[in-house]
Amino acid sequence: MNAEPPIFYSFRRCPYAMRARMALYVSTRVVELREVVLRDKPSEMLALSSKGTVPILVLPDGTLLDESFDIMLWALAQNDPKGWITPLCGSYDAMVGLVRACDEEFKPHLDRYKYAGRYEGVDALEHRLLAQSYLAVLEERLAEERFLCGAQPCLADYAVMPFIRQFAHVDKAWFSTSPYQRTQSWLEGLLASEIFTNVMQKYPQWTAGQAPVLFPA
Repeated sequence: MNAEPPIFYSFRRCPYAMRARMALYVSTRVVELREVVLRDKPSEMLALSSKGTVPILVLPDGTLLDESFDIMLWALAQNDPKGWITPLCGSYDAMVGLVRACDEEFKPHLDRYKYAGRYEGVDALEHRLLAQSYLAVLEERLAEERFLCGAQPCLADYAVMPFIRQFAHVDKAWFSTSPYQRTQSWLEGLLASEIFTNVMQKYPQWTAGQAPVLFPA
């Protein structure tokens, strides 16, 4: 008898949910997808995590994962057919460090650049400048290899990419003329990939009692 699939709460445009979906997609680990609308969060989701944010993965034994990178690691521990957690160049710890730097150092500047009006006294362009220290790290790595950890994409590429995408979209004209040409090409390639294209399909808002939506389909 097949066990019930894990339940996965997601929101299509959230970069954290994007990267979790990409890891689930690559791992082929089937989950029950529950697409939420952030202005109308389901009570079932809010009862699970006080953070009230996506993504959330609920395993059949009741274990709850509400950090996107933890969901990525869980999915790839189940199955990693593309070798995402085994970088071709450098160590696993260095690869994870690149993701942590994105989350802890780059993302705060990205938020203040994209959503400056939410922060009192914030200068958006100042934070765009500060964010570029991370882009410089990516640019340097991409000068040596096609992807962040070698000739093939790895966990870091897909964990970081949604946030670079978000940064690029704040001012596309500026980004296209910025000195980060290798990062632009890297981003364009990942955005055109079959992985990203498939995880960005639209799903209707989940409601209690509806037929389960399985992902990957």
